[in-house]
Amino acid sequence: MQKILLTCCLTGSAILPAYAQTTVPEKPAAKPATATIKAKDAKEAAPVVPEVTVSAERPTNRIDRQVYDVKSDISSTNGTAADALNNVPSVNVDPDGTVTLRGSTNVQIMVDGKPSAMLQGDNRGPALQAMAADDIESVEVINNPGAQFGNEAGGGPILNLVMRRNRKPGGTATVNGNAGTAGRYNSAVNGSYNEGAWGFQGSANVRHDGRNSTGETVRDTLDTRTGQFVHNTQDSVGRGLNDMAGLNGTVSYNLNQNDTLTGSLSYNSRTNDQRSSDHYVNGATSLIPAADYVRTTARNGDSNNFGWGARYDHKGELPGETLKIDLRVSASENDNTNRYTNDYATPGWIDTMAHQHNHNDTRIVDFTGDYERPLWGGTAKAGYKVATNDNSVDTLYTDIDPITGVATVNNGRTNAYELDETVYALYGTYQMRLNDRWGALAGLRAEYTDMDINQITGSVEAKNHYINYIPSAYATYKVSDNANVRFAYARRIRRPNANDLNPYVTYRDEFNVFSGNPNLKPTKTDSFEVGYETKIGGLETNLRGYYRKDTDSIVDYRYFVAPNVLLTTRANGEGSHSSGLEFTVSGKLTPSLTLNTSGNLARSQQSFYDDSGNLITRTANSLSGRARLNYSYDAANQIQMALQMMGKTLSGQGYRSANHTFNMSWRHTVTPQLTLVANVTDLFNTNKMQTIIDSDTLRETSTRRFDGRVFYVGLSYRFGGTASNAEKREEGWGPRPGGPGGPGGPGAGGPPPGA
Repeated sequence: MQKILLTCCLTGSAILPAYAQTTVPEKPAAKPATATIKAKDAKEAAPVVPEVTVSAERPTNRIDRQVYDVKSDISSTNGTAADALNNVPSVNVDPDGTVTLRGSTNVQIMVDGKPSAMLQGDNRGPALQAMAADDIESVEVINNPGAQFGNEAGGGPILNLVMRRNRKPGGTATVNGNAGTAGRYNSAVNGSYNEGAWGFQGSANVRHDGRNSTGETVRDTLDTRTGQFVHNTQDSVGRGLNDMAGLNGTVSYNLNQNDTLTGSLSYNSRTNDQRSSDHYVNGATSLIPAADYVRTTARNGDSNNFGWGARYDHKGELPGETLKIDLRVSASENDNTNRYTNDYATPGWIDTMAHQHNHNDTRIVDFTGDYERPLWGGTAKAGYKVATNDNSVDTLYTDIDPITGVATVNNGRTNAYELDETVYALYGTYQMRLNDRWGALAGLRAEYTDMDINQITGSVEAKNHYINYIPSAYATYKVSDNANVRFAYARRIRRPNANDLNPYVTYRDEFNVFSGNPNLKPTKTDSFEVGYETKIGGLETNLRGYYRKDTDSIVDYRYFVAPNVLLTTRANGEGSHSSGLEFTVSGKLTPSLTLNTSGNLARSQQSFYDDSGNLITRTANSLSGRARLNYSYDAANQIQMALQMMGKTLSGQGYRSANHTFNMSWRHTVTPQLTLVANVTDLFNTNKMQTIIDSDTLRETSTRRFDGRVFYVGLSYRFGGTASNAEKREEGWGPRPGGPGGPGGPGAGGPPPGA
């Protein structure tokens, strides 16, 4: 019992075994290192925990989530947040930045437990590819979010990026620089300084990167007048690397032993420059003659994201009593201009030119309060949220006369739209240990949503408001010292976002346009999960079975608005459900070889109505997984090999085919301060995105391939003196402490500070 009590004092650590957070009510948090405290006293006060060498990322399974330490990926010094997420079990980020978890795209991404404007809508993918992986401490996977989490930006499962923090006294800094193929490069610096009551931390990074692509689309469309299918093709080439830069900083001040103030500021920017060419060959229909032409596009623009926050933390008189007041403000501004030119090879067709300017803004204000205290032998927590999410879309499309150069507004492709959403929420949770083996956590959240829709172009305004009650429940059963069973249930809602609701037609390319649906209803999701965690020999294993049912699921719906133009919109389907088995296995196979592997065997089903009004049900079985081997050749050299596989996924009337990639990395420790890292992504150049649609009126196969094989090499240098063992572990290259990672016992647990 003494060992359990000692490890419980360290619940904030992302690499502790889960039973350390789940046995007794949480004790008062230790005084932050930024407070005035003598090093000798701090050393004497620290609990003694025996060390066990485990060189790999370790899942720390809390009662409601899994936590993965992504710093153990030896390519983290030159990778992006998208690369870091691709190393998390059941998570996939494709080259376009689309994130899926267990095959679902309905995923929320948060930063330190809070929503961020830069990680919403179409901006999310590019933002993940611009964010430095080295700034991320760990990734929390919350497949069944509890009552303390809101339903912003999707309402589905949550990937929470826990950013790097350092509270040790003194100063430290790390600088890295990396060069890649085709002129790619990136560099970053991060550091911290803690003295007395003050603490400072910050980072800066620059990146010149991107993925060139090629694409082929083969489409056969039904000519309703003749009853015959018409053949069309599109061949695409896209080129362009973008410049990205980021800054962030945090300052904290301890007012006294119990009260702390924290302020944070961040800024990220990137260019949106690209050159592309699309060759269209359209067959003749009963209304339109055949056409053969090349459409060239020159795209220029910028994206700017910023955020700031203020937080107050108070420790009460009771053990484990805390109060947290948190204000976060973030904004994303995206501008780009596309210049189009159509050059026709078909006689009789006149070459055309056009311009399209897009300006999209997202602004989020998130104000929360959380109070936690021991109560009736357990822990009670309650809180509130007031959040606003304001979105605006402004698109101006002009046709350019090729002879006179006069611009004429194309009203069919010009659009101005605003969506303002306000959410008020209250929640409460209660967690207790029922006996030596059972622990439970239950919660309820109430959310009131108010939405104002303003379709400026069409002079249409609409309002909507509704209230939702969202329950959640978790339980753990301790089978043995090394094995536990977990149970989880959560209800969530997915609100339609701004693009989903905008009814105006937005131009994408000559074949495709998009329109939202203002009549969409929120999707309600009920998810269930049971997991078994144990340790077999030197390997930590987790097996989880899950079932998820969506009511009024939002799916893609496609139909033709012109003989060769396909409109994609959103609709509430009849419902969908998915189930599967997910596993993770990690540990040392030999003293120098470490294995980290995971897999997800899933079955998903979607139901929707086709063009003829028939109810169609599609089912897909898929196997996704990844395997990573770390080999320590000697004390100075590590080699890492990683295979990632993404299974078949459903997408409304179609599906996306499976794909896979293979990556390799090498890290050489020159000195305790200096390391050399080299890595190559998609070594065999196999990564592609293929979508297939087969309906009564449309048969289409669309394939995109990327410059997947990218090589990077770089150096990373640490300032601040010789690193201690603890500091080496924090930087990701030394031994890590811990007992049996993964298995979590009954009782406490829950979100870390700031969640």
